[in-house]
Amino acid sequence: AQFVESGGGSVQAGGSLRLSCTASGYIYGEYCVAWFRQAPGKEREGVVYINPAGMTSYAEYVKGRFTASRDNARRSLYLQMNSLKPEDTAVYYCARRNTFACSNLDPSQYSYWGQGTQVTVSS
Repeated sequence: AQFVESGGGSVQAGGSLRLSCTASGYIYGEYCVAWFRQAPGKEREGVVYINPAGMTSYAEYVKGRFTASRDNARRSLYLQMNSLKPEDTAVYYCARRNTFACSNLDPSQYSYWGQGTQVTVSS
């Protein structure tokens, strides 16, 4: 499985960005996918997971601001990020578990990762 993220960039606080992640190399509609992020000097943390049926679960620090969606026909995962804050600055990654069910946002449970896309939010 391979993933390519896009859509990162630099915005001011309060702005919006939409990230995309396109998958290849496997049957996309059969597995849980998720977004993670990693800020400099910090551990990778979960943002949201979404199962093949579209059920989502968000981390508390992005609830109400970020919205994830997936288009199984287009083999794509999206992350709409609104009301961005400087603390959202990080490299954002999409990832896949080897299961239909998502269960949690533990990075160690996700086997395949994209290369990441940088999001920078200035105050």
